[in-house]
Amino acid sequence: MSKRIRSKYKINRRLGCNLWGRPKSPFNTREYAPGQHGKTRRTKPTDFGTQLMAKQKLKGYYGNISEKQFRKYYAEASRRKGDTSENLIGLLECRLDAVVYRMKFVPTVFASRQFVNHGHVRVNGKKVNIASYMVKEGDVIEIAEKSRNIPMVIEALSSAERETPEYMDVDTSKGKGTFVRTPKLEDVPYPVQMEPNLVIEFYSR
Repeated sequence: MSKRIRSKYKINRRLGCNLWGRPKSPFNTREYAPGQHGKTRRTKPTDFGTQLMAKQKLKGYYGNISEKQFRKYYAEASRRKGDTSENLIGLLECRLDAVVYRMKFVPTVFASRQFVNHGHVRVNGKKVNIASYMVKEGDVIEIAEKSRNIPMVIEALSSAERETPEYMDVDTSKGKGTFVRTPKLEDVPYPVQMEPNLVIEFYSR
């Protein structure tokens, strides 16, 4: 288990927001950064600091994405036609672990990565155990039949904590869903405001 997973709630307090909108987040009761100097008044961030924070929020939201991989997504988003910030969001939402999380097959983005890595997910009937696998429009994602009775899955599918977004068509009774279309920023149900335009500014400096 990585240090990042063990410290995921510290990310909330460090970034000053409940990044995943979870009711159990310590940020709900301790709205200051971790550590002995956490309560010290924060100074006004510079433009660079604001851009860095926007990048950390977006990168942190998707769990274990490395800086190298995240930079590759930026490069691909820049290469594609259209708005680069919208392209970046679309790429991130096409990751298999993000799709599994959005379909409510698991409770968290961290659990989603592990769930995929352990071979519990099928894409168009074939096992895929790579969390960064890019899902295409029309792909059918389902939980392997032997994995549908895992307590975590049952709890996640029945939870009212999150709603399934409109760009996916999910049948929770079968543990199966279709990735209908690549979303725009306004379609993605982020619990906090994301500013991909600032992320683009950070990398294009």
